[in-house]
Amino acid sequence: MRNPPTKVQTKLSNIALFDDDDDEQLVSDSQILLSDISLPKQQPRRYFDPDKMQELKESISHHGILEPVILRPVATGYELVAGERRFRAAKELELETIPAVVHQLTNEQAYEIALIENLQREDLNPVEETEAILQILALRLALTEKEVISNLYKMRVTPESDRDESLTAIATKLISIFDSLQTVKWESFVVNRLPLLNLPTEVLEALRQGQIEYTKATAISTVKDADLRQALLSETIDQGLSLAQIKEKIRELKSGQSSDKPVTLKNRFVDSMQKLKKSPVWNDQKKHKKIEKLIAQIEALAIEVEA
Repeated sequence: MRNPPTKVQTKLSNIALFDDDDDEQLVSDSQILLSDISLPKQQPRRYFDPDKMQELKESISHHGILEPVILRPVATGYELVAGERRFRAAKELELETIPAVVHQLTNEQAYEIALIENLQREDLNPVEETEAILQILALRLALTEKEVISNLYKMRVTPESDRDESLTAIATKLISIFDSLQTVKWESFVVNRLPLLNLPTEVLEALRQGQIEYTKATAISTVKDADLRQALLSETIDQGLSLAQIKEKIRELKSGQSSDKPVTLKNRFVDSMQKLKKSPVWNDQKKHKKIEKLIAQIEALAIEVEA
């Protein structure tokens, strides 16, 4: 016998995309076959922490799935809108069904709900949060992400009194969206979050996967040499270097004192000359003959090369 319609409340039910009358969705069957559910082509989440996934599977094994996933009907059955971790865990545990709420949603609505669910994660890192917020802003304003970024920077450098009508209108909408998301203020987003997206690829990926904190990532990114930067990144991850240790190693790299940095003959010569200029050797008459001999050898070598 089929279960009677059940009212299921989800933590996403207060999203403005759902109609007021749809806050508590009537579900004809609260359990949906996993085989009838497909993943969307566009998914905001790229990385799933293996340890967190294992914890979730253990929780589901003991307590079941406590919160339903959100689906929308498609031609082949249902498409997952929110709850991908629960869906993946259920499949790995070889469950047959999963509790679900079904909503009629457009592509844009479904993707925005997925983005908002992503923002509500406890383990969300700064890169994922930045990318999700930027995508939500683009969706709600019907702009490209580049256009959103451009307008945010214009807001940052243009006083309210000097903004034209177009920028004022967009600024009002942007501020309203940031207020509704309740994650970060728009000024902080521009100053502290957007620059994260310009980090070197390998540093950005390590930050996205939660291997390092964003303060460490921004410090490591100041190393311009790609090989040295990768070496420092790997050492930070493998040895759990603190921010202070990272900064010390960067100072060593930039001063040429790190044993890991390739040292050219030219660099050695320049460093030696700098040290010699500051040395007290010039006050030692006994050393002058050695210095004269070295200078003569260098001058002779220079003449030989020019010839």
